[in-house]
Amino acid sequence: MTEGQARLLWDAASRVTPGGKIAEIGSYRGRSAIVIAKAAPAAGEVAAIDPHAGNDRGPQQIDGTAGEGEGDHDLFHANLKAAGVDDRIRHVRLPSQGAHEAIEGGLDMLYIDGAHRYGPAAADIRDWGARVNASGTMCIHDSFASVGVTLAQIRLLFFSPDWQYVGRSRSLAEYCRTPMSGSAKRSNVFKQLRELGWFARNVTIKVLLVMKLRPVAKLLDDGRGEWPY
Repeated sequence: MTEGQARLLWDAASRVTPGGKIAEIGSYRGRSAIVIAKAAPAAGEVAAIDPHAGNDRGPQQIDGTAGEGEGDHDLFHANLKAAGVDDRIRHVRLPSQGAHEAIEGGLDMLYIDGAHRYGPAAADIRDWGARVNASGTMCIHDSFASVGVTLAQIRLLFFSPDWQYVGRSRSLAEYCRTPMSGSAKRSNVFKQLRELGWFARNVTIKVLLVMKLRPVAKLLDDGRGEWPY
């Protein structure tokens, strides 16, 4: 998570009205949850959904061990305590698609940073997105950077009459649940389609890094040659 992405999450969470509800999918070790909880001190609930099972821990970390998951779980709570927000965040230690019954009602803000493969990403956007209230915010990490997440966005959000694309900070995209039609809907489609050029760049950088061609990747990445975030 970059400083700009932290600011985007902070601003989105700070708009949640007193008593509102926030859910985060994919908390890992708690950095984003801390930002959200501190930005929304009057929110009714901040729920962090993460099974800490050792899998889907990050880029190229789909498989893992139960021990790694327990380590992430311990660090997650240690970090929340150190930041003074452990009592503000309710940890739901379940996979996202098994956590619906653990959280009641609609959401005012949803942050998705779960499994990035197409199936899980599409399920999170579709099923959890449906729970976001009118004028609520949905933020999605690895947008226009992960193939699975981007394909899910194209299918479920690009042509949606209900999700307005606000913008992004690198690969963290922000959507607002608001009805659109006519020229507003067409403009929304075009705004998202323009991001596909940046997506192609990110995929190319990832391929070059996997092929151990970092010097070539640097040419596309302002000299950094790092995994796109």
